[in-house]
Amino acid sequence: MDKDSTANHVPGYGARSGWSREHASRIERSEDTTAPVFYPPAVDEVPDVHVWDTWLLRNRDGAIAEIDGYRVAFSLTASADLLPGKRHDVATIRYFYSSDGRAWHKGGPVFEDALGQRTWAGSALYEDGQVYVFYTAAGENGAAELTYSQRIVGASGGTAVTDDDGIRIEGPWTHHELIRPDGDRYEREDQSRGMIYTFRDPWFFEDPQTGETYLLFEANTPVPEGSDVCSGDPAQQEFNGSIGLAHSPTGDPLDWELQDPLLDAVCVNQELERPHIVYQDGQYYLFVSSHMHTFAPGLSGYDALYGFVADSLQGEYVPLNDTGLVVTNPSNAPFQSYSWTAFPHREKVLVQSFFNYFEFDADSMDLVAALPESEQMRRFGGTLAPTLQLRIEGTESEILGTLDHWHIPLPREDLPPTDRELFERADASTRSYGGDASD
Repeated sequence: MDKDSTANHVPGYGARSGWSREHASRIERSEDTTAPVFYPPAVDEVPDVHVWDTWLLRNRDGAIAEIDGYRVAFSLTASADLLPGKRHDVATIRYFYSSDGRAWHKGGPVFEDALGQRTWAGSALYEDGQVYVFYTAAGENGAAELTYSQRIVGASGGTAVTDDDGIRIEGPWTHHELIRPDGDRYEREDQSRGMIYTFRDPWFFEDPQTGETYLLFEANTPVPEGSDVCSGDPAQQEFNGSIGLAHSPTGDPLDWELQDPLLDAVCVNQELERPHIVYQDGQYYLFVSSHMHTFAPGLSGYDALYGFVADSLQGEYVPLNDTGLVVTNPSNAPFQSYSWTAFPHREKVLVQSFFNYFEFDADSMDLVAALPESEQMRRFGGTLAPTLQLRIEGTESEILGTLDHWHIPLPREDLPPTDRELFERADASTRSYGGDASD
């Protein structure tokens, strides 16, 4: 797209839904949206690597894949000897596997030949015995220094091999560049004026209502300089996060065409990370992770999972809980977890994240760097956080309780009732008794 045509671009063009400043201005912690304080696990499942952004191998219909009794998780990883703040510069995708959803075993790196200088988050599909891994190629191959260009890649040719020792995810892999930003609906790096540039986090999704195949991703909406959007406030204009969409006309996991974004947050937030959808009770629940520091001037948010709901994939989406806030960390542990992923389990929604910095209650995560290196290492969890149980009904959600670190329940597994559910049952029993409980 040339510079002249950029001047005619309307910020948010094509996005039927937006996260408004009005909704975001009401964000505040509540009992229903605040997770309890987390503590390190008694036993670290994978002590020799840092683990952060994580996603599960899924079937085309979105169900968690089971291969000869095993589930597979993919994570961004780095050596546990590395200072945590440096991990993004060397991020490598590894896989882990489990037969019971509690004890997880470490596999190896998925690729040795990925595109980009390092690999960032994505998703994974298991279909007809084949494994496809979608990821973000960050940086340009062969560059002498770290660069921050981003493009979305799909790797095909993977297989899952099981034996008495477990499961192996093997190649040979072929890496396909799938989509790049077009400069019109999705900002290119050379157009970016914000603190962070994004075109990443591909999430494969088959629409259960139509059977059509889509890829969601994080992006930014181009906002030309001098625009009167955000009431002409140039500082707010730099906050232009969006949730992008690509469609596969053939259903082929490697064949994609860009479409208009699902939702934008122009004037509200710069980063809508790891977008994904949970389809439940005929509703599309769209989730993203975002940071405290990526909200536009005049707004205050948290490191948190935010969500929206619509009757169809294309929307229009409205924010859950009137603000978008679904799960955040407690005020005395504001950075204890991040990168939340929601998935259905029977009548509930479970939320998995990684255990980030604990015993750290500063106003900004930037202050981690001021700690001695030994304290930076000690306070970084670098493993999966406890799994949260949520109840979501219509436009409202509430946290009910937690499961253990790394606990991803099997489909047949009954979850233990939470304290809140036991209280509600007792209260319902009293109310249905028909008289004074002391009779």
